[in-house]
Amino acid sequence: MNTVDADDILVDDLPAPRHSRRLAVVTETYPPEVNGVAMSMARVVDGLNRRNHDVQLIRPRQSAKLTPPSSGIPAVDEVLTKGLPVPLYPNLRMGVPSKRALVKLWSLKRPDVVHIATEGPLGWSALQAAQHLALPVTSDYRTNFHAYGKHYRLGLLSKPIMGYLRKFHNRCDATMVPTEAMRVLLAERGFERLTVVGRGVDTQRFDPARRNDKLRARWSAGPDDLVLGYVGRLAPEKNLGVVLAAYEAVKAEQPRARLVLVGDGPMRAELAARAPEAHFAGPRSGDDLAAHYAGLDLFLFASLTETFGNVTTEAMASGCAVVAFDSAAAGELIHSGQNGWLAGPGRESDFVAAARMAALDGAARRGVAEAARETTRRLDWGDITTRFEAVLEGAIGRTAQPFETAA
Repeated sequence: MNTVDADDILVDDLPAPRHSRRLAVVTETYPPEVNGVAMSMARVVDGLNRRNHDVQLIRPRQSAKLTPPSSGIPAVDEVLTKGLPVPLYPNLRMGVPSKRALVKLWSLKRPDVVHIATEGPLGWSALQAAQHLALPVTSDYRTNFHAYGKHYRLGLLSKPIMGYLRKFHNRCDATMVPTEAMRVLLAERGFERLTVVGRGVDTQRFDPARRNDKLRARWSAGPDDLVLGYVGRLAPEKNLGVVLAAYEAVKAEQPRARLVLVGDGPMRAELAARAPEAHFAGPRSGDDLAAHYAGLDLFLFASLTETFGNVTTEAMASGCAVVAFDSAAAGELIHSGQNGWLAGPGRESDFVAAARMAALDGAARRGVAEAARETTRRLDWGDITTRFEAVLEGAIGRTAQPFETAA
């Protein structure tokens, strides 16, 4: 008889198999709508699909004016609800109260967890329905509604809005925030069960290799001309007056410098009057958007109302040197003078000075752009999905009575 010594036995410490879950994701914005919430939520849904989870997406029916995406958006089981136009955002729609319909839907096909991406009427209905059915609930804090008050004359509503948001998120088993700074801020304001889950960036799509001299020529920029740019909504909360001030300071010393604004919004006419020589590219998406980023030399982002600001990481991945305020994604990722330039929040003269310095020092600008690209290589959407998934599992695990998961 042959004997085997115990020391000769190799035991693999294999991880436990991942459960396939039935997930309900509720959001009031989703592609082809173009905004940070919609696009990042689509990437998370895609990641969950790839991990063999059964995702049910619940959102308002979108405007007929929107063109469906040709590719790149994950196909999921969609439940479309009624929607109303969002004030000041005519291409977006918010959901309407739908608690009864969601209770019926989830009673017939019970999810393991409900994730709510937005806090509008549909999100509130989803929270109520989930609690009625004793379902675990997670949420995202994605938009600084309270910070928009000074831009839209909502000052008197700032405290009630914050009170509503705190009430909403404190009823959830976990709330995901995109940065540590946001976690600290909300914790100081009484928000509970906060966890940081950042945002990724597609470094294959957003790539300096997409730089195109023909596109730059359409902006009246030669191969060696300096092009400054901004991507996002042309709206008061984006602090675009500071962007124009920086551009004017640069142009005073480099008359051939160009300004490219990608996006649309209520400030377009005002901006065109102030900077008639600027190129207004309108809304862009997909590879076309990536080419616009890659065509820029210096990216100016002056917003102070972001919870994250996906455009910051997209610009960095595209090989742009970024000038921003020390806030949101920029404050989390940029080390000033190494992979971008930061100004203290609200210090507009410092922002303008940083843009001017970056414009004049080509060698420093190119070095910063290369370092910015390297920084974004760590922001893989797969890692973000893993963290997101872990928060969902934690919420499921804390429920008093575990329910059978999807096969």
